[in-house]
Amino acid sequence: MRLPRQLSGEDLARLLRKVGYEVIRQTGSHMRLRSVVKSAEHHVTIPAHRQLKVGTLSAILTDVAAYLDIDRSELLRKLF
Repeated sequence: MRLPRQLSGEDLARLLRKVGYEVIRQTGSHMRLRSVVKSAEHHVTIPAHRQLKVGTLSAILTDVAAYLDIDRSELLRKLF
């Protein structure tokens, strides 16, 4: 599945709520999200930009998929 090109940081944060992440703070133009789905906490920082760069989005999704111990394509199906 292709990554969306017009996804904002706010949209990504909203989508990540589906898999257990919550926004815990925002400092400047970055949001910090936390998940406690597993025994250990996981933190992800997302830029609160109008449009995320594809490489940034890819890195965030790869990190989240590794934490959830699922394939990245499975994560994409859950989110989109």
